Parts: sequence; C-alpha cells; structure tokens
Amino acid sequence: MTTADLPMSLLHRHDAEVAALLQREDERQSATLTLIASENHCSPAVREASVSRITDKYAEGYPGKRYYGGCEVADAVENLARRRALQLFAGAEEANVQPHSGTTANLAALLALAGANGRIVGMALKAGGHLSHGHDKSHTGVVFHPKQYGVDDKGLIDLDEVRAVCKEHQPKVLIAGGSSYARNLDYAAFAAIAKEVGALLLADIAHPSGLVAAGVVPSPIGHADVVTMTTHKTLRGPRGGMILARKDIAKQINSAVFPGAQGGPLVQQIAAKAVAFGEALQPAFRQYQLRVKENAAHLAACLLDAGLDIVTGGTDNHIVMVDLRKTDVTGADAEARALAAGLSVNKNAVPGDPRPPMVTSGLRLGTAAVTTRGFGKAEIARIAAVIVGLVRGEDPAKSRLVVRELCERFPLP
Repeated sequence: MTTADLPMSLLHRHDAEVAALLQREDERQSATLTLIASENHCSPAVREASVSRITDKYAEGYPGKRYYGGCEVADAVENLARRRALQLFAGAEEANVQPHSGTTANLAALLALAGANGRIVGMALKAGGHLSHGHDKSHTGVVFHPKQYGVDDKGLIDLDEVRAVCKEHQPKVLIAGGSSYARNLDYAAFAAIAKEVGALLLADIAHPSGLVAAGVVPSPIGHADVVTMTTHKTLRGPRGGMILARKDIAKQINSAVFPGAQGGPLVQQIAAKAVAFGEALQPAFRQYQLRVKENAAHLAACLLDAGLDIVTGGTDNHIVMVDLRKTDVTGADAEARALAAGLSVNKNAVPGDPRPPMVTSGLRLGTAAVTTRGFGKAEIARIAAVIVGLVRGEDPAKSRLVVRELCERFPLP
C-alpha cells in the first residue's frame, strides 16, 4: 500500500502541498532501489497501524499506571507488543517498547545503568560504532564520560584492546555493537570483559535485530544485561526503538525511558511494532532473513571479484562496507553517482578514514530493503555490476535503465 491507497482525496482537499510531497516520496521509493543498510520497507499492515486513530491518544506512563484517563486500549496495545517482543527474542525477561528511536533507547539505558557522568566504553564511530555510543557530538558523549575502542588493521574488533580500554577506564557500562560493522560479535567475550572490570554489558543490535530474532546470527540475550535496538531496519517494522532487559534492572530502565528520556509514547508506533513483531514470529520471516544474509554475502563476493575492497573482506550480516581508498572516488562521489542511477546508498567512514564525515572514503551498503522487494542472487549480481561501473566512472544514465527495469519487476510491498 502506498499513500495513493490512503484517503488521499481528503488530504488533497485540506493540504494539497503536503499531499503532493508524500506522493513524490511514493514515486521516489518506487523508482529507487534502497541499499541503505539502516532502511527497509515495512508491510502495508505495519503502515496502516502507524496511521491509526490511536495517534491521538496521550499515554504517559506504563500500562495500568498512566497519567491520563482513557488508556484502556493503549494499555492493551502496549502489553501485546511487549508479549510479542519477549516471544520473538527468546530468553529476554522484560521489554520496553516505548523508545522513539535507537538513540533514545541507548540514552535511556545508559542513564539507567551508568548515571550522569558515569563512565562508558563503546566502539568509535570511525571504527564502525554509532554516535550514541559516546561520540563527543552526541548527548551520550556529553552526559557520560566515554572512552572508545577501535578495530585492527583488518577492520575487526580487537578484544584485547577492548579489555585494555576497559581496564584503564573502569566503565560502568561496556557497549557491544555498531552501525557499520559487518561481522558477528562475540557477546560471550564482551560479557567476560565486562564482568572482569565490574561493568554491565549493553548490546546494541539496531542493525542485526531481525537477523537475531530469526536466529541466523548470534544473539546477545543471555550474555548482555541490556539489549537495545531499532525496529525499522532488518526487523522490518515501523521507525522506533526497543529495550530488552533483565528483570532485576527493568524498573531502572523503565524510569529512564519515562520520565527520564522522553514523555508520552507514540502509541500508533507501538501498535505498528506489535504488528511487525507478529509478522516476525511467522516462519516466512526466518526465510527472509536467510535471504538477506545470503544476498549480502553475494554482494560482497561480486564486488571483491570485480576488484573493489571490502572492509574485513566480507560480511556476516546485511552490511557490506566498501573501501574506496584505492580508487580516485570518495564516498560522497559514489553516493551522488549512485543516486543519479536510482540507487539509494550512503557514504560512510571506513576504519582509519582520512577524509571528513561529509566526504568519507567508504560506501555502506545493505541488502534488507531489496530483499524485501524480492531480490535474489541474480538481481544482486546485476546491482553489484552497476556499483562497480559507477565507481569506475560509467555514465549513471546507463545504469538507470537497469535500475528502472528491476524496480518495475520487483515493486514495493
């Protein structure tokens, strides 16, 4: 379903300008292949829930303990989402489905576990980490006292360095996870380091959450004290966040989300999360995640065979990090060329990147969205050829024909 399937006649009558912009976005997505690793296409059912009338309801607090009347349905929706989340992530003890995003989930979890000015350790942004893991431009780098670990010359996490940084900094929280790290994490090893220095372990699975839920990559549950995630990447739900926690620290987490980090929850998004979790509990979801992973591995192999460099030499999840430093093309150049060809990608720093964040020497690719559209290895190979051609200076107009044909054969859900 697109916005054309919604009651657009009403929107056109009331605000033709916004209606036209939303229609343009429908057309952009339909005619573009999304290879941004942090994006996906949710189902029509998820979108329907996210525009439901319950968007009008203010529901500060938690089920059974709201600050407003009339929250009976909101309570039922949130409880359903929590139950499905715990069923989906087997072994998790408590779920908070209120965070508006992965960043607010991380901020709340760190406030609960480390406290203001508490010491935290996370992966550096240029190594593959996330802004909300203690970067100095993020609130997590201002509210907390962070130190960061990096990767070795192969782009892999160096657990000895993680241990050394933790021993020196003595954090209250160690963060395992990243936003452009294409390999599985050894959560047991992270947990052992955290225990060694008396820290709690926070696993951020914003990117591989769907793969984790389907059991096709290792799970941090049972190792991490708290697990944060987004619901809109590989999990294929609405934009939003979630926190899983041990029962004994759930109260701290809940208080840090509300009233600590945000006010009233977006109940329509919680309803949409419940729908997405229900979809993820179906057998077809595991098959989808297996295809996401297979497509990413095939994309990496095709690019390597064509002579491009891939950070870590491959991938274990949905992310493929292209290192462009041996070419004369920057990440910004590649992003612009790809967009002209109808590919939505993003420039990204690679480990040791000498270029600034708005230029970069890398390209981050992801296969979740095109797999949702139905892509298999044959289509991935065609896209890999397009990317190689663009890096080597091929006219984007030529590639646009290939992309347009694929978009028409594999329409949006």
